[in-house]
Amino acid sequence: MQTLIKTEAVSLTGLTKTFSTSRTKVQAVKGIDLQIPTGQIVAFLGPNGAGKTTTIDMILGLTKPTAGAAKILGLDPPQAVSSGRVSAVLQTGGLLRDMTVKETVTVIASMHGKSDRINEVMERTGLTRIAKRRVGKCSGGEQQRIKFALALLPDPDVLILDEPTAGMDVMARREFWSTMRSEATQGRTVIFATHYLEEAQNFAERTILMSQGKIVADGATAELRQLISGRTLSASFTSEDQGEQAATFDQSVQITERNGSRFAFQCQNSDRFAAALLGEYQAYDLEISSPSLEDAFIQLTKDAS
Repeated sequence: MQTLIKTEAVSLTGLTKTFSTSRTKVQAVKGIDLQIPTGQIVAFLGPNGAGKTTTIDMILGLTKPTAGAAKILGLDPPQAVSSGRVSAVLQTGGLLRDMTVKETVTVIASMHGKSDRINEVMERTGLTRIAKRRVGKCSGGEQQRIKFALALLPDPDVLILDEPTAGMDVMARREFWSTMRSEATQGRTVIFATHYLEEAQNFAERTILMSQGKIVADGATAELRQLISGRTLSASFTSEDQGEQAATFDQSVQITERNGSRFAFQCQNSDRFAAALLGEYQAYDLEISSPSLEDAFIQLTKDAS
């Protein structure tokens, strides 16, 4: 990778995309402003139709913005891609099924003038043991790893991944992220879109949450959980009536789940409510938990709607 000095990995200014048909117009992305410094690991999260894939397509130059601009390392997307400074692993785009894994990597390496990286990249992506296997005989997860290897060949400064673990089983997903952590420690900027919330929570240092074409939250992944107020308290009662009475403690208390005489509540002042549960309401087996990234995801996208 090249040494970069004070250059944003990705810079989006007023980025907008409108898709038009003869009958209607759909604004998929609505004036996004975003800066991603080099060396950062960033997750894009959002429900279907949020605009995250369209945003990634514009970052890569695959889709032209209706308004605004996207820059990668200070360059227009086509320049950054052609220079080999940015690579992507996308869901779309096929591989030649009749070629072997090694042949596929070799052909793409020669196009980049990086034949010296073939063995290293195949080893790092776990492809050496299936080098002679035809691509058409590879599983969905193995084909994703082939795409990942191809993206690493030019030794890019910025790596963009769209649902990179689609089709992988749990073990393959774990191995993939182990490899990605190794890549990230080398200073590579990694930007990935995923619908697996645990991937963002476990891997990304920053999460950008999109809904209806806009960014509704952007910050350190651990801090996003603090954007929704209150904690969840779960407790058991000697009767269901006691659980229902506890819900009247104050206006902020809400029952979020119930299973017989065990209730889950959300409230603002968890310390005061916990004391009341153990004392006044004679609850037992009390558990207190902070909001998860999934809780924040659901709440923030619901608020945006």
